[in-house]
Amino acid sequence: MYRYDQFDQKIVAERSGQFRAQVARRLSGALTEDEFKPLRLMNGLYLQLHAYMLRVAIPYGTLSSRQMRKLAHIADKYDRGFGHFTTRQNLQFNWPKLKDVPDILDELAEVEMHAIQTSGNCIRNVTADHYAGVATAEIEDPRPTAELLRQWSTFHPEFTYLPRKFKIAVTGADDDRAAIMVHDIGLKIIRNDRGEVGYRVILGGGLGRTPFVGRIVRDFLPKAELLPYIEAIMRVYNTHGRRDNKYKARIKILVHETGLEDLRAEIEAEFARNDIAAIAADADEVARIEAYFAAPSYETLPQLSKSFEIAKANNEALGRWAETNLADHKIPGYSIVNISIKPVGGVPGDVTSAQMIALADLAERYSLSELRITHRQNVVLPYVRKNDLEALWQGLVGAGLATDNIGLVTDIIACPGMDYCALATARSIPVAQKISTTFADPALQRDIGPLDIKISGCINACGHHHVGHIGILGLEKRGEEYYQITLGGDATETAAIGEITGPGFSEDEVADAVSRIIDTYLETRNSGESFIEAYRRMGPSPFKEALYAPH
Repeated sequence: MYRYDQFDQKIVAERSGQFRAQVARRLSGALTEDEFKPLRLMNGLYLQLHAYMLRVAIPYGTLSSRQMRKLAHIADKYDRGFGHFTTRQNLQFNWPKLKDVPDILDELAEVEMHAIQTSGNCIRNVTADHYAGVATAEIEDPRPTAELLRQWSTFHPEFTYLPRKFKIAVTGADDDRAAIMVHDIGLKIIRNDRGEVGYRVILGGGLGRTPFVGRIVRDFLPKAELLPYIEAIMRVYNTHGRRDNKYKARIKILVHETGLEDLRAEIEAEFARNDIAAIAADADEVARIEAYFAAPSYETLPQLSKSFEIAKANNEALGRWAETNLADHKIPGYSIVNISIKPVGGVPGDVTSAQMIALADLAERYSLSELRITHRQNVVLPYVRKNDLEALWQGLVGAGLATDNIGLVTDIIACPGMDYCALATARSIPVAQKISTTFADPALQRDIGPLDIKISGCINACGHHHVGHIGILGLEKRGEEYYQITLGGDATETAAIGEITGPGFSEDEVADAVSRIIDTYLETRNSGESFIEAYRRMGPSPFKEALYAPH
């Protein structure tokens, strides 16, 4: 994984020192809250309903055991003993005191972490496939590209004050686990007919008030032209993006209102004007970055572990976990291990300091000290030998992290909602807990099969509800919370925006409404048909009838 050089360390330390002085001025009253707001946002510090919230960057979701232990230490020393993994592969602390934030930033800097560009109208944390470098059928590891973009975009003078926040995601596989189709820019690493590796560039995806699936603006971009082409996009956006209306400021609106062809022509013209050689990444720097992501020295192992196969056969709980939480690794004898942060009845994405320490220990023992945070608010260990899977599982059981529900109905994405967020119009967490409890039976979860439920507490869609197979949006009407349901959303390579079913439901009615949707699926599905496949075959009518017919 990437390690800071002297330049990285210097800019992080300098930023921390600058913010310490700014906090001192705020605490003394020399700065008002309005004057302080843009300064704190540039350092990932938000003012939520009850307290400040600090959002810590985890670039492309990758961190080390040492870094995870530091997050646990911060949770205990400066917060309330837990953190929250987000859909941007970051971690949020919900209760830091303002006076302590400079100390937190100093401690993060000790382990090559920071909160820079986790907020504000800039290029946010660049995300990537959480199976990067270990996925089967991957053209190329996307993390060097993500790191290159991180370095290029950090403090870029042209792109620090964009019309609105800007998000980039990268994948190197056909299976889109990075949701590239709903990002401002999505990059898919591909190989063209001549065998050259480059990028398919997707533009104008995004959720929120006006959701759009991104569209292809360049079918093939040579690797060497990545930064010049992305810079051309950013310049066009910076010139034409709406600054008079924040609801129309994202690049997705520019694509929609200008038209893809006209906007593409302007981007290509700007690209042609660029000094490509001056902007393109230095070959030696690219090689330096790529070296940090070189494959580890894998052992030569048998494809199957006889001891693990026997253990699964003799232990039903272990067998269930292996069925849902393991993914194929590109190297024989290894597995990708998905760790659910979605215990039944728990808060999706919340992890205690004790669990962080356990994750760090287990990664150190079984996964070359590396962890990945997923945009689905879970954790991945990418380098686990199959011979170690039973022992790892036992360690997860002891830490309360062995929930066997990856990809199933209780693996719910949810934003913090009105329990924390000042922008929220309804609560997300209690709704997620009720649905999770309703479908707690492991046998029922497996009978239902793959199903994505995503919940947002407001129109900003931090819970990605638009692209949930079942999406739930919390709103407020005459002082009461109610929940709008969408169906048919998809965040993968077959991305789609869900369709609104009709009138909303009260908090007490949501879990029952979801049950009626799922019952309809179970009663009408064809053999082997997943929920999303059944929905695409039948359309919304049978589900709407189940939701709104008199009961």
